[in-house]
Amino acid sequence: MKASILLGSALALLLIAPPLRAENPVQVRQLLETGACAGCDLQDADLTGAHLIGADLRNADLAGANLTGVNLEGADLTGADLTGANLSRAYLTNAVFADADLRNANLSGVTMYHADVSGAQLSGINLAGATLGGTAINIGGQ
Repeated sequence: MKASILLGSALALLLIAPPLRAENPVQVRQLLETGACAGCDLQDADLTGAHLIGADLRNADLAGANLTGVNLEGADLTGADLTGANLSRAYLTNAVFADADLRNANLSGVTMYHADVSGAQLSGINLAGATLGGTAINIGGQ
């Protein structure tokens, strides 16, 4: 009897809770297996610690994605939406963020040498503890 009450309570919570946006598992798998996912919907995806060296993520939607500790060395994120993404402790050397939207992204503790951020939206980014070199980022501007 107690089990059916608990099951009924859990079912009731599922019915009244707002639906959560699930990541697209097919496109996440495609990215992890091929390193190519241009234009993919990866919003809110959890890619923690992934090795995405040289990945093609042009125009991908990575808004709100968890990219903590990810290796994006040489990756192309031209035009990607990384609004509010967590890139803390990511390795971003030689990555291309041209015309990408990085507003309010967490870049704390990143390693970023010679990254292309030309035309990128950078307002509200967190660079605490970041190691930067050869990357033109103006604090307080674009």
